[in-house]
Amino acid sequence: MFAKDIGIDLGTANVLIHVKGKGIVLNEPSVVAIDRNTNRVLAVGEEARQMVGRTPGNIVAIRPMKDGVIADFDITEAMLKHFINKLNVKGFLSKPRILICCPTNITSVEQKAIREAAEKSGGKKIYLEEEPKVAAIGAGMDIFQPSGNMVVDIGGGTTDVAVLSMGDIVTSESIKVAGDVFDNDILQYIKKEYKLLIGERTSENIKITIGTVFPDSRHEEMDIRGRDMVSGLPRTITIRSVEIEKALRESVALIIQAAKNVLEKTPPELSADIIDRGVIITGGGALLHGIDHLLMGELKVPVFVAENPMDCVAIGTGIMLNHIDKIKQ
Repeated sequence: MFAKDIGIDLGTANVLIHVKGKGIVLNEPSVVAIDRNTNRVLAVGEEARQMVGRTPGNIVAIRPMKDGVIADFDITEAMLKHFINKLNVKGFLSKPRILICCPTNITSVEQKAIREAAEKSGGKKIYLEEEPKVAAIGAGMDIFQPSGNMVVDIGGGTTDVAVLSMGDIVTSESIKVAGDVFDNDILQYIKKEYKLLIGERTSENIKITIGTVFPDSRHEEMDIRGRDMVSGLPRTITIRSVEIEKALRESVALIIQAAKNVLEKTPPELSADIIDRGVIITGGGALLHGIDHLLMGELKVPVFVAENPMDCVAIGTGIMLNHIDKIKQ
């Protein structure tokens, strides 16, 4: 009868939706397939992801979110509408309240775009919260105490690093280096070293299957197929974990630098707390092999990967929905 409150993790790679009282009910890739000629939406989510790089000329699979913000407004709106309608959370006469997460240092224009897309897709009141804060809550940190908590949220489009205390962000930094950049690094490396062209989905697969960022910690190999740049014909090569570490080295160094910058700006009392409590990594990038060991070696503090890193933000929105009246609009 009445509309339910929902929390949305509007990510560059995936959209997760948490319905109050039900938990996470939707986890789909943020991809929309549209027909170029008629501008009609053909598929959304997993179905559209299957089409990436495999469509005829008139159909195009678009990722409307780029670097954690909206790159294509109409398509983001269509995607949200599709997901919200699918969940059937609207009431007989009322609309749901929506809590959406955004990266830390986005502009007011970008915030407005996210808010408008949510309103148009059927939300009554829209609340915006910063991603690292929600991720920390979802990872089980008690950020409302006067003590320091540090979180590194590595998503698809952005990496957000933040130190939290008293329920708010003390220092933070957001960089546009995350999962998508890693995929591109692998793609470019293979293009340069082997003169082989591969697609985004293949490079993501390599990252998940044999990728590592910690030198000498993983020794696996896999066969990949692509198009030879010289002959133009399909070809198979074997690639090893060591090479992936090499390909990702520069990008990962930027994430480490961001974490160091945040620690440098942190008040000394909070720094002392972080030595005790350690740093928690959330987001899909936390699943990258060896990232915790690498950060631990560089930052000289304990580093832990959250329990369900991919779902932390969505779980966090669920916890915040229970206290939604305390959040300022």
